[in-house]
Amino acid sequence: MSASRRSGTTDELGPDEPERDGGSASAGPESPGDPGDPGGSDLLAALLDGMDAALCAFDADGVVTHWNREAERILGWTAAEAVGRKGFAGWAVRSADAEEVEGRLLSAMHAPGRQVHEFALLTKDGGRVLVRTQSAAVRGPDGEPAGVYCAFSEVHAQIDLERSIALSEALFEDASWGVVLVDADLRPAVVNAHAARALGTGRTSVLGRPLGELLAQGVEELEAALTHVLAEGAPPAPAEMWVSVRTPEGEKRRCWRSGFVRLASPLAEEPVPLGVGWLFQDVTEAKQGEQEAAQLRFRANQLHRAARAAAECEDPAEAVTVHLDFALAGFADHALIDRVAGGARADGEAGEVRLVRVATTPAGAPGPSVLTGHAGLPLRYEEGHPALQCVDRAGTVRADAGSVPAERAREWALARQWPGDCVHALCAVLRSRGRTLGVVTFLRGAGRNRFERADATYAEDVAVRIASALDLASEVGGEPPLG
Repeated sequence: MSASRRSGTTDELGPDEPERDGGSASAGPESPGDPGDPGGSDLLAALLDGMDAALCAFDADGVVTHWNREAERILGWTAAEAVGRKGFAGWAVRSADAEEVEGRLLSAMHAPGRQVHEFALLTKDGGRVLVRTQSAAVRGPDGEPAGVYCAFSEVHAQIDLERSIALSEALFEDASWGVVLVDADLRPAVVNAHAARALGTGRTSVLGRPLGELLAQGVEELEAALTHVLAEGAPPAPAEMWVSVRTPEGEKRRCWRSGFVRLASPLAEEPVPLGVGWLFQDVTEAKQGEQEAAQLRFRANQLHRAARAAAECEDPAEAVTVHLDFALAGFADHALIDRVAGGARADGEAGEVRLVRVATTPAGAPGPSVLTGHAGLPLRYEEGHPALQCVDRAGTVRADAGSVPAERAREWALARQWPGDCVHALCAVLRSRGRTLGVVTFLRGAGRNRFERADATYAEDVAVRIASALDLASEVGGEPPLG
């Protein structure tokens, strides 16, 4: 049904409509085009009916001239029932409130700008709806007030909109986690201050740049997640991603707990992806703490199991390999034990240090450590070898091949009589009863991280147990021990 009494839901009163009180019926707001032109009326009707807000208009006498479909949806009154009524009294507003409501609405004819009010309207079924209105004057060709238009919406809908806007602004200004809007091309479109700091750049300099320019590692995983969200929607739970961020101080490895939501246009009939909202929080310290705690629990359990197993060994030499095998799990790829030739070395003792291989992990396929060196032949370690340094210092020594090509790293390992795939080494001294018995060396390949201080502490704990078993084997079997 039309919003006027002629045609079109929001059409103005046309010339062919009956006049009221002997006056012209064209006192309502001017419409685009000729009022008598059906095309202009249909266009105005389509525009006003497409509005998300309810709209009504009054002429200078307070008679309703326009009523769009959103107004009908909210209040239930059709355009045929609304247009032509004088004011809201008795149908859209309680009679007791009608004078105040109409006075506030029509006062907009003589006030500059827009007037905002809140009051309760009546629905057709007798219910009450609290609405927020914006009203403004409609001027005639002579510039004099010719009526008032009033746009209104339910207060809760307006509050929801305001909350959404406030939330959006707060996320991009004050949020304590990173918020990034990524467009359909997987490039940042909006970045909040927290995210910019996490990425090591400014809020504007990051916009439109490929993610590969911002992250050194983890880009593929992040882009795969964003692509999945664009195609399938948000995942059911946050994802933890390890990335490396480029900073002026170098690359920094971080763990970001990330949540994703697909953004679609609310104006399209079909959901049109606008991009992805990516929210993340840096949980690097917490994850590292969890990993370190888990590692400590595992290593403590390994030491306990090794001690229990070694206690059942009749041969102390077998206990040496038991401790070595339990220590290798999750810690190193290879390990070997060298003893000081000719017996234990006292502190401050002068003379050349010679080492004999006692036990080693098998080359090639994994398996239990084996005892070697029965012939007692000294190893041909060159001067400055990490194992010799370990004996001289009676302390732990770490060594690395460094950032060199694979062939150079292989030459580095073979020159030290280690397996060719080793690039990281950790030598821990074997001490018992105040004497140096030898060295245990743990070796890692290129696929592992270098040994850290926590690794050295664990290796020293293992070395104490190996030294005790080695010392006992020497006492039981005589000198040379295990030879």
